Amino acid sequence: MDLGLVLKLVLAVGAFWLIWKAGRAMLGGLVRPIPEPPPAGELRKVKITFRCAICGTEVRMTMANDEVPDPPRHCMDEMELVAPIDL
Repeated sequence: MDLGLVLKLVLAVGAFWLIWKAGRAMLGGLVRPIPEPPPAGELRKVKITFRCAICGTEVRMTMANDEVPDPPRHCMDEMELVAPIDL
């Protein structure tokens, strides 16, 4: 066999394997049920960024007692939501 043909075959098999694994991972994520929410009063993981409209200070919230917490206050005013909520 030609070396170029063997290389193309190896690359094709490798690409197929990567696409197959990515597809199975995506479909597997759809099959799993949504986990139960933690008990009331327990902190939940969140990833939200707020910005002060007056001075520009940014705050990243990583833990909160609610899935969609109230915005913190800065410069005597509520901060604005910057990043989308990722739960």
